[in-house]
Amino acid sequence: MTRSIRAQRHQGDPPAGDAGSALVEFVTLTVLLLVPLVYLVTTALRVQQASFAVTTAAREAGRAFATADNPGLARTRATAAARLALADHGLVLPPGALVVTCRGGGCLEPGTEVAVDVRLTVALPLIPQVFEGSATSIPVAAWHVAPVDRYRGST
Repeated sequence: MTRSIRAQRHQGDPPAGDAGSALVEFVTLTVLLLVPLVYLVTTALRVQQASFAVTTAAREAGRAFATADNPGLARTRATAAARLALADHGLVLPPGALVVTCRGGGCLEPGTEVAVDVRLTVALPLIPQVFEGSATSIPVAAWHVAPVDRYRGST
């Protein structure tokens, strides 16, 4: 009853039919878990990028408006500053996304405040334009209040 060493099967060896199935299971689970994780990280990074961009755009637009010489020039400067700040992050300022209001009196009067509101929507990555709408985008907004220097001359 002696067998050759090759013919002996050790306790704990897998059956001959399961050879290589662990690799297939590992690859399948990796793809099923990794693809959604990469998509979520990509989406979060895109929203964070837009959040930084609108915050910078609101701050710079408020500063540009508050330091202008007259209200007509101030709106132009605020729009240009917001566009430039968004362009630094690869985004575009859509029409109506920038709202500037003056608080505490007329615009650019010494001691008043300029409130700037910037709103964008961030499209989810890899969604075709056919499906774009409110369910496939995330709104991002920021506001900034810039004081008009109280020691400046009246305009």
